[in-house]
Amino acid sequence: MAETSTLGRTAKPIVRRTLHDELLDRLRQMIVDGDLLPGDKVPEKDLCERFGVSRTPLREALKVLASEGLVTLTPNRGAMISELTMDDLEEAFPVMGALEALSGELACANLTDRELEEIRTLHNRMVAHYEARELKPYFRLNRRIHELILAAARNETLSSLYRSLEGRVRQARYLANITDDRWPVAVEEHAQMIEALEGRDGPRLAAILKSHLQNKFEAVREALDSQARG
Repeated sequence: MAETSTLGRTAKPIVRRTLHDELLDRLRQMIVDGDLLPGDKVPEKDLCERFGVSRTPLREALKVLASEGLVTLTPNRGAMISELTMDDLEEAFPVMGALEALSGELACANLTDRELEEIRTLHNRMVAHYEARELKPYFRLNRRIHELILAAARNETLSSLYRSLEGRVRQARYLANITDDRWPVAVEEHAQMIEALEGRDGPRLAAILKSHLQNKFEAVREALDSQARG
């Protein structure tokens, strides 16, 4: 039986000079956005057509995603989107929290005025999406703010470790979505982050970021428990 797909056909072919990184980013985004769900077989033919690439670069990207825990590769069966388990998340979230905290401390020590202004601008745009209840653009700006804090830390080892875990954390967050009770709290936590950055208060920002991620984990746990009961 021919494999069917609900994937859109509007994406543009990837610019060859950034093929690997661009392809990897797009696949990762599809997974964490829920366009490819846990347990789904990766539709390699459809993805090659969508992005205008051959199977070789696609499979190289899938190997990277497998190393991040987002994809499971099985000989003779191809690739599948990895299932989320509480055991995995209980291991990943505390480590990610520690990395977030360290990125906050280092960012406060190294942040430039220009970087602060960019983060502040993105925060204001994110709040506008929150007020309009536009979840996907809200999440994308949310992620970008965290990426800029990480970049301001000026520590490539930290960045590498962070990126190796963030896919699983983001995937869990998107699948769990965000509740009406949790959303305003998350926005307020981001406002506190901006205040800590403006004051170059590393210990305060570290504590906020760690608490912010722990609160996300509790929301994910509740959502996954609810799905399991349902």
